[in-house]
Amino acid sequence: MQADTTEMRLRALMVAALDGDAGAYRRLLSELTRYLRPWFARRLTPAQASHAEDLVQETLLAVHRRRMTYDRSRPFTAWLHAIAHHKFVDHVRHHAIRPIVHLDDDAPIFAADDSANAADRRDVETILADVPERTGALIRETRLEGASVAEAAARHGMSETAAKVAIHRGLKSLMARFAGGAK
Repeated sequence: MQADTTEMRLRALMVAALDGDAGAYRRLLSELTRYLRPWFARRLTPAQASHAEDLVQETLLAVHRRRMTYDRSRPFTAWLHAIAHHKFVDHVRHHAIRPIVHLDDDAPIFAADDSANAADRRDVETILADVPERTGALIRETRLEGASVAEAAARHGMSETAAKVAIHRGLKSLMARFAGGAK
């Protein structure tokens, strides 16, 4: 019975808000805040309880951004729970525990002879010297060391898009050079 009244009340506020009633929208957000806090709290571990408010705010922001996608003929709480569930799953994925295996004790077993690769490294460094220093560093970090474009861009104080463009242009320049074209 309470679920039906909650659905009816929240749905009515959402429909009124979609029709332009700013007061209904404020009441909806206020009620959603009170509704979502315990919903997230039940799903979080005690160690993560402090994240509940962040999840509530992220969900409210998603509701705001996606409010025009709400189908008035469907239950509002189902739509809301789908958004909240996705925010919760994103949170769990972001904060997943990743085991760390320390191999320091076994380092001699895994040590490799890099002397054969030294000439290759020198050749790569010689080639990368033909592009601007920052571009060479971005190419080295993303293509050779396995860093993401976002990580490399952050290290160099530039946007991800600018880093992608620099990497693309640098690689294009190198390909042209080795294909017999101009730099």
